[in-house]
Amino acid sequence: MQKTVRFLDTTLRDGEQTPGVSFHLHEKIEFAKTLEALGVDMIEAGFAGSSPGDFQAVSAIAGAVNTGVCSLARCVESDIRACADALKAAKKPRIHVFIATSPVHREAKLKMTRDQVLEAAVRSVRLARSLCADVQFSCEDATRTETDFLYQVYRAVVAEGATTLNIPDTVGYSSVREYGQLIADVKRFVVGEREDIILSAHCHNDLGLATATTLEAIRNGARQVECTVNGLGERAGNAPLEEILMNLRTRKDIYGLEDNLHPKGIYRISRMAAGISGIEVQPNKPIVGANAFAHQSGVHQHGVLRDRATYEIMKPEELGIPQGSVMLGKLSGRHALREHANELGICLTEHELNRAFEKFKELADRKKDITERDVMAILREQMHGSLGRYRMHSFQIFSGNRMTSTATVSLNNGCDVITRADCGDGPVEACFHAVDQITGLSCSLESYQLRAVTEGEDALGEVTVRVRNGNDIMLGKGVSTDIIEASCLAYLNAVNRLLEQKAEHAE
Repeated sequence: MQKTVRFLDTTLRDGEQTPGVSFHLHEKIEFAKTLEALGVDMIEAGFAGSSPGDFQAVSAIAGAVNTGVCSLARCVESDIRACADALKAAKKPRIHVFIATSPVHREAKLKMTRDQVLEAAVRSVRLARSLCADVQFSCEDATRTETDFLYQVYRAVVAEGATTLNIPDTVGYSSVREYGQLIADVKRFVVGEREDIILSAHCHNDLGLATATTLEAIRNGARQVECTVNGLGERAGNAPLEEILMNLRTRKDIYGLEDNLHPKGIYRISRMAAGISGIEVQPNKPIVGANAFAHQSGVHQHGVLRDRATYEIMKPEELGIPQGSVMLGKLSGRHALREHANELGICLTEHELNRAFEKFKELADRKKDITERDVMAILREQMHGSLGRYRMHSFQIFSGNRMTSTATVSLNNGCDVITRADCGDGPVEACFHAVDQITGLSCSLESYQLRAVTEGEDALGEVTVRVRNGNDIMLGKGVSTDIIEASCLAYLNAVNRLLEQKAEHAE
């Protein structure tokens, strides 16, 4: 049996399906390059047949990296051909074909019989194999599929040339023991002694078991794992890459397997994923959370000071977690800021860097002490929100406890500065209404979160909003020492992303 576990990262495909998350093309390319530097074996770059934007992203990533690149395809000829076309520049292309096989999916979604599903799978893998030497096949909702039918489908696609069999726990339904046994059974009854067929685990976290089920799959013969950075993904997310990797590394006595990843890149790519997605890592997140290596108990602190091994089973420096404080001040230049951004996994264009530097200088004039968190907030705001049809020019508020709040907002659309005024139940709502008037996009606010990036009266405030327009949901972020400005920037960021998404779908 093979002794190396391969990592397929699907942050750019499954991770982007996180509600409210939408990546820009340049962000996807930079993220793919960072995944390559991390040592990921295969990057699932998108779903080429789903939209022109996804096709463009898959094609651009295929030409930008040397590692494996794959694209997802339904058992539909146009999807499969779109994958092949988008992957033409890839050094190691793979087409990933899938079809739902469980009774509930066959009957409620596909309206197909078992025979029809089987025939579609065989026909599609045959076509994919004629267009690409490397074909992966997935039975969507495999863990709720009848085992006899599951074996039948997998045997049939292997006969047509599929060499990676993915067994998804699509809705996170399986228990740890059940999933491990399913992997073992597919290996026994489908793969047999063939060394050229790789079993792959793809687990969702609906019941909080994605990491555990993935690791159990490895113990039972899976040699590819499908993960996302920070566990991004639909609903409760996917198996987090960093957790799978560090389990394999920390408990080599149990797993005894190798991998091709470089753990020192974990922190950088985690921060990058948080920056481009707008989804902050919770403080108690294993491996990459802010509290992962924090000790508050006096007994624990005493032990760690004597010997870190008393309460730490990993070393933060092995994950690339910076141990020093930032050495940036009001006299620091653009080069120093760019170097610091690179260390944090934040890749900025020249325009974004200039914007970040302007904001950094403004903050340096307001604050005596600039912290690591201040700088990170400024950099991430630029990464997440610098692109868009409209930019904030100015705003003015009239508000009080016995009057209706009014906001006058001016936005720059690249050609003109457009000004509108509106009222609201408070200054923040008034700003949002004025933005709606200018952009012509009326959104409802689903959630609003404000957190202080640092302590003190001059602290930066970071606002995260979740807005809805029809069936579309988008996240937005804004940072400022002024809470109203941060709120308006966050809302504008979300609106810009919605407008961009609508323009892409209209193409």
